[in-house]
This record gives sequence, C-alpha cells and structure tokens, in this order.
Amino acid sequence: MQNQLAESEPPTISRRPRDDEIDVYGLTHPGKLRTENQDHFLVGSLRGRLNVRLSSLPDDHRLPLEEERIASFMMVADGVGGGQKGEAASRLALEEVAQYIADSARCYFRADGGEGDFVQALEEAAKRSHQALRERGEVDADSAGMATTLTLWIGVWPWIYLLQVGDSRYYCYSNGVLSQISHDQTVAQALVDQGLLTKSLSEHSPLANVLASSIGGPQTAPVVSRIPSSWENVHLLCSDGLTKHISDKRIAERLGTMRSARQVCEDLLQDALDGGGTDNITIIVGRAVPRE
Repeated sequence: MQNQLAESEPPTISRRPRDDEIDVYGLTHPGKLRTENQDHFLVGSLRGRLNVRLSSLPDDHRLPLEEERIASFMMVADGVGGGQKGEAASRLALEEVAQYIADSARCYFRADGGEGDFVQALEEAAKRSHQALRERGEVDADSAGMATTLTLWIGVWPWIYLLQVGDSRYYCYSNGVLSQISHDQTVAQALVDQGLLTKSLSEHSPLANVLASSIGGPQTAPVVSRIPSSWENVHLLCSDGLTKHISDKRIAERLGTMRSARQVCEDLLQDALDGGGTDNITIIVGRAVPRE
C-alpha cells in the first residue's frame, strides 16, 4: 500500500460549507460506439443523528436535531472485462466500498480515533472490494476476469481524502489552475515514471489502456492521499472516456467558466462525444458556493 499524506497544516477557514452551499452533479453515458455502459458513479454524504428514545420534554420540542453532515463523498468506477463483466465489477465495487465506509468511518470520529484510522479504513475498503470481486470470479465462471478502476473522493472538512486504484482521474481546479491529483496506474504511465517512455508517446500507446492496478484484477495497489480543502476548489472525477478526447486545457476552460455543476458536466460530456466518444464517459463535478 502507498500513502501520500500532506505535511502541511489545514487551511485557516472558519467553517465548512453548509448543505445548501454544495453544488454537485454527476452523469454517465455509454459513448457513441459502445452499446453497454460499464461505468458507474455514486455521490452522497455520511451523516450523524441524535435520536431520542425517552424524554420528559413536551411533544413540540425540537429534538431530534437536524442530521449533521459528517462527510461528503464522490466515487467513479470504470469496469473492465468485456460485456456485463465490466458493468458488474464497477457496480459491485461501489456498493462494497460505500457499505464499508458507512460502517467503518466512525473510527475517524470516535474519541480515540485519528487520521491513521481513517486512512486504514479507506485502504481496507479497497482490499475488501478487491477480494470480493476475486472470490466471485473464482466461484462463477461467467464472472472470471472482472475488474474495475475505483476513484473515491471523500471530504472531511477541512481535509480531502482520495483513494485511487486504476486510471479514473481526480482533478482539482483552483484560482485558474487545473491540477491532476491522481496518478494513472497504467503500464504506459509506469514506463513514463521509469524514464522508458515519453509522456507524449504514452498518450498514444496501446499500453495506456492496460491497467497496472485494479479492483479485482491480477494486482491492486490502492493509493490514499490527503490534501487540504478550500472554498476555492472545484473537484472533477472522471473515467478515461472523458480524457481520451478532451485535453486538460479544455477541461480547465470549462471549469473556469462554469455556471453550475450540472451545466459543466453536460458541456464536458458533449465535448467528449464531439471528440469521438469512443468509450463510456462518466463525470462528477462538485464545488462549494458561499451563500448569505
């Protein structure tokens, strides 16, 4: 396992965004050439609630309190394996991870918990999802060979945690600058990292489509990163169906002029379709918008 934990302190910001200040949208599309869609996405929040069982308070008391948002999350999974295998793999991976996070995230918030617990919980979520897909393939011949990418963004103010397996990307756009935070886990990228292939050649290499790490595949190497959150950040998660046809420059232009998360998702989707639409396309965009 690899952990990339920021050494800097979280930014000095007085409060986290309220629910009505979160603008988020996601969509998925099979593309122009494929009949099936092997991508899946999930957007949600983790909440805590005070439930009253017994009380002497009058019937019109204000309890239980409004549910508190503990964390927000976004997930993208791009299945591989052909036919329904890819679709099933991405669906099962999201279901498995979402369930595990919901059950185990309390370790971060309990009195004796800490950041290390939460990082381990994210790693364990990836491992369990990987094992679930491997076991299914062992007992069901039709499921043999199923695998998927997995990119999970989870915001626990004032931090962002990123879990990545595969090549579905996470970008952060802030103050006019687009940064790719995730690191593609492909054979082509591994050759670039070793100095054996140039970045420009890797983008056109068939090895760019060969995963070096996946959920359910021969090898999985989850990477957990932690970065400070900020009101200025716009967050983008996507499958490679977007980045095959849209440059980072075009993505930055779209995010820089966005009016809403839904509008920019739909515009980016159309850009990818106009560029060829050779693969399934999944996009999630989220940001915080201050309100009076």
